[in-house]
Amino acid sequence: MYEERSGKLVTGIVGLFLLTMLGSFILPERAGAIEQPVIIGISHWEAFPYAEMMKNSYQMALEQINKEGGIKNRSVKLVYANDQGKRESGEKAIRKLVRDGAVMLIGGYTSTNTIYTARIADKLDIPFLICTAADDRITQKKWKNVFRLNPPASGYAKGLEDFFLKEVKPESMGIIYENSPYGTDSALQMMWFCRENDIDIRKVIPYYKERASSVYFQKIMAPLEENPPDVIYMVSYPKDGSLLVKQIRESGINALLCGGAGGYTHQKFITMAGESAEKLLTATLWFHQLTYPGTKAYVDAYRKAYASLPDYHGAEAYSALLVAANVLRRTESFHPESIRTALNRTDLKTPFGPVKFESYGKFERQNSLPTMVLQILDGKFQSIWPPDLSTSTFTPPAGWRED
Repeated sequence: MYEERSGKLVTGIVGLFLLTMLGSFILPERAGAIEQPVIIGISHWEAFPYAEMMKNSYQMALEQINKEGGIKNRSVKLVYANDQGKRESGEKAIRKLVRDGAVMLIGGYTSTNTIYTARIADKLDIPFLICTAADDRITQKKWKNVFRLNPPASGYAKGLEDFFLKEVKPESMGIIYENSPYGTDSALQMMWFCRENDIDIRKVIPYYKERASSVYFQKIMAPLEENPPDVIYMVSYPKDGSLLVKQIRESGINALLCGGAGGYTHQKFITMAGESAEKLLTATLWFHQLTYPGTKAYVDAYRKAYASLPDYHGAEAYSALLVAANVLRRTESFHPESIRTALNRTDLKTPFGPVKFESYGKFERQNSLPTMVLQILDGKFQSIWPPDLSTSTFTPPAGWRED
């Protein structure tokens, strides 16, 4: 009797073991195909001036991707990590996204922080598609996992430079910029442009955006009041940019004001600057009336959902997630090398524009796009350059160049 029971017990244990082993080979694959989503990590900064617009746009793209069947018959899930715009927290955010199972990262808002987050992503061997940070060095570091959707800072003002040469033809310029890597790169590019085209640089003025106030700007702008230039070129975020423009207007300097994209493309800038924003020009990477495939549908859906128009930051975020989904659909596996291969072979039309990662000059894995010029007319942005993408014509400020 004892031996019979022992035999049955052993048989039962062996049978249970075999069933468990069989389940270990079958169940995960079935569960993975049906239940487990493909995770894409977003390196996000909640306090970034465009964070809400970008998160709205990510969510819109996510809904579209999953409606179309997701990736390889699996739904897509976004996991966010707040990098806080700082080096240490940025590195922690990247590590968290990797631990959370992200197979690919997108994001990267401020240049100062993204230099470090991109480095750690490359070190951890996870592909990272930068969609906003503009510091030239980000795609000049030989980081094989780092790709960039938006142009580098040195390319932001190319459309504006073309407009200056063909339409404005300034003889002198003052340059004011917030002294982050993005602001510095943009200012340096404009300095080289002035020197190459015999434009007199009256003054170059860096500033700390943390100190931005009317009193602070009044003090640092004194040299421009003494010797006003034809054009004042500025690189700022919305809050400090609106204060700066107000102070320039109050000072009575009769110059053509031009922004280097950044804070000057946001509708909030017009709201904060008020009448001081009128006739200001700004470089931009994108405009909501462009005819790229999907642009109108994105803009209409955004306006319907959020009762406002997105600027290029929103289009970058929306398109970056569409690119990531396209890439992951084309990969043989979710191994980093396979994802990099698909990224390098990308040739896609998006609402932000064409996307193709190439090498040119010192840049690698860098997308290249034309840039435009907007002017604020009657409280609204209008595209004035290039002519084939314009919705209005350039209107000089009253009394400009009449002295």
